[in-house]
Amino acid sequence: MKHLISMLCIGLCALTHLYAYTDDKDTVTVNYAAIAGAADLDYVRPVLRSEEGMPVGNGRMGTLVWTVPSSLKFQLNRVDVFGNSSASNSFYERNTDYCGGTGYMDVDFGQDVFTAPAFHQHLSCYDGLTTISGRNVSARGLIWEQEDVLALEINDRRGASLPVTTELRMLRMPVTRRGSHVATCKLRQEGDYIILTQEFREDGYYCSSALVAAVSNRSVEAEQNAATSIRLRTLPGSPEFTVYAATAASFDPSEDVVKAAIGKLEAARKKGFTALLNDNRDWWRKFWQRSYIQLHSDDGQADYVAQHYAWYLYIMGSSSRGKYPVKFNGMLWSTNGDERKWGHLYWGANQSCLYNALFQTNHPELLDPMFDMYSRAYDSYAVAARQQWGSAGIYIPETTGFDNTPVLPDSIAAEMRDLYLVRKPWEQRSQAFKDYAYTQMPFLSRWNWKKDEGWKDGRWRTGTKSNSTFGHVSHIFSRGAKIAYQYWLRYEYTQDTAWLRQRAYPMLKGVAEFYRNFPNVRKEKDGRYHIYHINDNESIWDGHNTVEEISAMRGIFPVVIKAARLLHTDSDMLPVWREFLDHLSPLPEQKENGKTTWCRSLLPVLQGNPSWHPDGNTMPVWFFDLCTLESSRDIQQTGNDTYDTYFDNGIDSTAGIYVLSKLPSTGALLGRPEAVQYLVTNQLRRRKNEEVLANRMDLSEGYQTTNVQRLGRAAEALQLALCQSVPAGPGQENVIHVFPAWPKTWDAQYALLCRGGFVVTSAMRQGNIPFVKLEATQGGVCKVHNPWNGAVALYRNGKKTQVLKGVLLSFATTKGEQLTLQQEQ
Repeated sequence: MKHLISMLCIGLCALTHLYAYTDDKDTVTVNYAAIAGAADLDYVRPVLRSEEGMPVGNGRMGTLVWTVPSSLKFQLNRVDVFGNSSASNSFYERNTDYCGGTGYMDVDFGQDVFTAPAFHQHLSCYDGLTTISGRNVSARGLIWEQEDVLALEINDRRGASLPVTTELRMLRMPVTRRGSHVATCKLRQEGDYIILTQEFREDGYYCSSALVAAVSNRSVEAEQNAATSIRLRTLPGSPEFTVYAATAASFDPSEDVVKAAIGKLEAARKKGFTALLNDNRDWWRKFWQRSYIQLHSDDGQADYVAQHYAWYLYIMGSSSRGKYPVKFNGMLWSTNGDERKWGHLYWGANQSCLYNALFQTNHPELLDPMFDMYSRAYDSYAVAARQQWGSAGIYIPETTGFDNTPVLPDSIAAEMRDLYLVRKPWEQRSQAFKDYAYTQMPFLSRWNWKKDEGWKDGRWRTGTKSNSTFGHVSHIFSRGAKIAYQYWLRYEYTQDTAWLRQRAYPMLKGVAEFYRNFPNVRKEKDGRYHIYHINDNESIWDGHNTVEEISAMRGIFPVVIKAARLLHTDSDMLPVWREFLDHLSPLPEQKENGKTTWCRSLLPVLQGNPSWHPDGNTMPVWFFDLCTLESSRDIQQTGNDTYDTYFDNGIDSTAGIYVLSKLPSTGALLGRPEAVQYLVTNQLRRRKNEEVLANRMDLSEGYQTTNVQRLGRAAEALQLALCQSVPAGPGQENVIHVFPAWPKTWDAQYALLCRGGFVVTSAMRQGNIPFVKLEATQGGVCKVHNPWNGAVALYRNGKKTQVLKGVLLSFATTKGEQLTLQQEQ
């Protein structure tokens, strides 16, 4: 516990230096180093488990850094290493596929040096640097921002110049076979490098990685002491030397990943550790200046929330800048090999925990890996819509691989449509279909009806979860709508018309056309379009007009219509989409005790309780801007009445909140300060008997799943409580609200990005809002909900230009203009 106490003390001490307010109402002084530094980790005792190590990464490659008495320990992971594709036929048993790892690295000093009380380890979030010290030994470590290189500067001050060994170890045996999948690991020495390579092959699939290590400023000799490891032993020499380790990966068999890794290593070695550190400091300094949140309350709760918010930003900055989004289950922080609970697939709901909060941080680069992955697979989503569902447009599954959705044989696709659309009895499926399905990955949405039954007589047995085509994620279509809506949000936050045309609009149109042409969407006698035989997230199977899917359609169609008008395209489709939207069934609801609340589904359903309130982990009505502070009074009343059904005893410090829950952010969207004061803090701490690791991460998804899902959810709620830009409905004009759900006893100052491209800076001091500053990054009309009662003075570039009145403040801006709003005296 001592290292935890020390870590907390360091964070609280840093927080005391955050605030530099003056008597001037609109003065903004920001100590970015202190804001980031509040999230630093500080251990005075070695952690007892590797999962509690300190994370360093550059968004593509990362590792936790931990110690055993004689060694520094690392597992070098990447976002672009996958043992198999989603077309694999070799991983039909759940949780057996793997991804991410390139190899272990140990730096061993030959005797116990990292033990208390001489031990100290610190992570600086402001520059991505970890420092470790022990008995007469110290080290500084980082992963270079420009290339995928770990650099470790060592100072060995022990009296005798003892050898230090750098060892690379395989994550598995040299050859591993599973079905037609083969994983091959090899070790070799080349010059002064030691090298560990991996190759994964299955039918036409290929992926490879290389991990290369070398030492500068000491002579070395290499030795392979075991089949699975190789060492560089330093010879006596200078007390100061540097260990470098570089990685590379590729899906191209013709690419030399060893050459690529050596090139990176040599680029780093040429610059030297000090220059690498300066590069990192420059990058992180710019990173922290893009946005910020600083908080304080007398009870320390606000400070605690701010610390975890900065930590969330550090983790995402360290892990989400590669070709693929970082995975929810382990991220770049696996320490015990590359097997992990839930395997290599991406769950949309879990990924949203990491990515939904990033829009307001003003870091679009951290969202790019997610968008890039989905855009690359667009054509395969179009094929899947036709093959699997007999629809048009695109189908993005809830669970998907990093790659394209596999193409099906025509005969299997035809039978799948009949079965999955409930046109053919499940018990009449053909033997050919059963045989084909047997080897498919059961976590993939289209095969998620499969149930593990274990090994018997040397054969893996599978059944069905419900004696039907339905499983937890088999008939979820709203994920595609949520992904497409995020493309739309990126446009709204950046006002990038090229993005809207090239990236967002195809997604929006593809999802809209999927719904409009879906065979189980029918116009009934009531004149409304209904949707049948679908899920409501994982809880309702085979539902009718589920809240997830009705919300998705009510969100997507207004924005695809608006996008088409902005782009002056598809004019012939506008009346078609409008007719569909105008006749779409309303959100499912129920009336009880004189109140109207939204529920999950209309009857009938195969499994689940249709009268339950919307899934607390997804909250689809609020995701699609269907209920906001700008909505009608009736909609807001229904939203608040629905929200109250989650908390029979009200909201206070005893309210437990699940890791994935969106209830804190939904409460913020409804303007409820208690959702932030209690739910956010409780979500960060987790529920009773649920563990939080010393590095503020957790293993909530099972083994090898070190993650920050709860931090992402809490960050989203925090931002929305401080500042939100919302429309009365999807595709309508956005209005900025400052401090819409903020506890009056918490002081705050922030700079966050709002829709329309406005960077909003404001503060609350003892319940008062002294100013609202806006930077119009793109120009255009800005609408702000008046944060004061009465008239408001508008300053443009420091000069008072007009006085605004009313509940809604609306004014024109030009690109790059700086504006300030203050209460008129």
